[in-house]
Amino acid sequence: MRTATIQRKTAETDIRLSLNLDGTGASEIRSGCGFLDHMLTLFARHGRFDLTLSCAGDTEVDDHHTVEDIGIALGRAFDEALGDKRGITRYGNMILPMDEALILTAVDISGRSYLGYEMKLPTEKVGTFDTELGAEFWLAFVRNANLTLHFRQLAGSNSHHILEGAFKSAARTLRAAVAIDPVAADEIPSTKGVL
Repeated sequence: MRTATIQRKTAETDIRLSLNLDGTGASEIRSGCGFLDHMLTLFARHGRFDLTLSCAGDTEVDDHHTVEDIGIALGRAFDEALGDKRGITRYGNMILPMDEALILTAVDISGRSYLGYEMKLPTEKVGTFDTELGAEFWLAFVRNANLTLHFRQLAGSNSHHILEGAFKSAARTLRAAVAIDPVAADEIPSTKGVL
């Protein structure tokens, strides 16, 4: 089983997270940020990742530290659960429609951290959630998961739909990339021999 458990405590957040890459999409999310709970529940379901998360954060300030630190913890969990990355497909991509929104994502589990985030969110908030925190979450995630992840918004006029499409598309993309390639299940998918 490709699993990881992360505990991360700072002066701003206290996070406990468990991840199973080979799950069924079951989740129990208590981040303290309602919109992020919604996004991570969708992420787990569409990626078929089992995800348990609790976070006590300084949301009386705002949601920034909570969102960023959960991105860090989830990225670390992916990196740990993947181990030496033997047998993985490595690449994945998806163009996902979410009503009027259309989001493209592509990933390379390369060992090199990069986020390409070309999203045009028409509002500053969805409910109480600052829409700029979408980029902060994914930047923290890629830096700690050691992978390259691109987002392109091809269409969309509703900020909720755009962000939801991004999380669903990323989940489907990562699901494809972490899948074991039956033709090369014992191989590291790189000419270097390591990722």
